[in-house]
Amino acid sequence: MVLHIGAKDEFDKETASGRVLVDFFATWCGPCGQLAPIVEKIAKEHPELKVLKVDVDEAQDLAAAYNVYSIPTLIYFENGKAVHQTVGYQPEKSLLRFCGIKETAKN
Repeated sequence: MVLHIGAKDEFDKETASGRVLVDFFATWCGPCGQLAPIVEKIAKEHPELKVLKVDVDEAQDLAAAYNVYSIPTLIYFENGKAVHQTVGYQPEKSLLRFCGIKETAKN
């Protein structure tokens, strides 16, 4: 399941524990639209990973707090800490590796 986040307090609560992938996007962004089905699929197939989406036009403060200057920007968190960040479209296999998910036969 993908959660859409619009406020800093909600963002902080959702990223505080566990493994979390955050997709900073905009509705007008072409590569963001291409990435969206991959993010949705990963969220559905990997319930151990919490997936959040942040619209940079609606949550400019969050985008600024995480130095999001290009989109899509993906940030992977573990237990409240940003572990790594990447910018641009990512194929599914790359995104799984980015999140520390080992490939299986269904990937």
